[in-house]
Amino acid sequence: MRRPEPWHAALDRLQRQARPHALASVVGVAGSTPREPGAKMVITEDAVHDTLGGGTFEFQVIEAARDALAAGHADTRLEAFPLGGRSGQCCGGYVHVLIELFPGAEMDVALFGAGHVGQALVEVLAPLPWRVLWFDSREDAFPDGGADRERLHHRRFVMGPEGPDAAAAVASLPAGCHALVMTHDHAEDRALVDALLRRGDCASIGLIGSDSKWASFRRRLTDAGHEEAALATVRCPIGVPGAHGKRPYEIALAVAAELLTLKPDTTRQDRRGVSPETLRAGFSPTRD
Repeated sequence: MRRPEPWHAALDRLQRQARPHALASVVGVAGSTPREPGAKMVITEDAVHDTLGGGTFEFQVIEAARDALAAGHADTRLEAFPLGGRSGQCCGGYVHVLIELFPGAEMDVALFGAGHVGQALVEVLAPLPWRVLWFDSREDAFPDGGADRERLHHRRFVMGPEGPDAAAAVASLPAGCHALVMTHDHAEDRALVDALLRRGDCASIGLIGSDSKWASFRRRLTDAGHEEAALATVRCPIGVPGAHGKRPYEIALAVAAELLTLKPDTTRQDRRGVSPETLRAGFSPTRD
């Protein structure tokens, strides 16, 4: 029988995988309660790790966390549970629960190509809370070991009589992802850029290569029916402006830095976490 995963192990795993989850912690109690301050529980959309004591109270905590995760919230909130009113339990006490929400990956990055630059880029991105969807058409392209593989989703787009099925690979991407095209073959690169432009909902499209490569691609993509406004969204060469160096790791650093400039700014808040007013109200409960 498989042992239940304790909250701290689940939290570590989910953080590394950049999967949506919530950490619920008992931070204050009054009267008779099922657990003491410091008790913790990790909640995902389909699993619960550890316990705050069970019963209706715990179901309410789980429901509150899952509703917030489903809405994409990333805040910290303090919930108060009277164990005789709201929770319908006979303990008669009062529990304050801090719910910390982690909505998952900050960005989805679709990386097409597992060559030297692609492998170096995966190593650079591995510590970040981003989800990397890694594609290559070659059977033996992906390396063993190395970066944090739990956060990566390796996919291989299928070889067919007409070459790699780029359209199917692109169709599998989540909306709003950042796509980077750097395969071992120019024809494959061009097919991917064509499919990405036809899809039309990527947050960004980057293509490795020179100005002359992009000029050649631009002519062919124009002939394929793509308008100038769409073609102007493709970045080629890729990498933060002003970066120099042609070593794979140097290119990877420049590309990662450029992705950081494209990342949505979610940190510009004057006040984060639970407000002082909420804390004061939460720890001064009124009677039911």
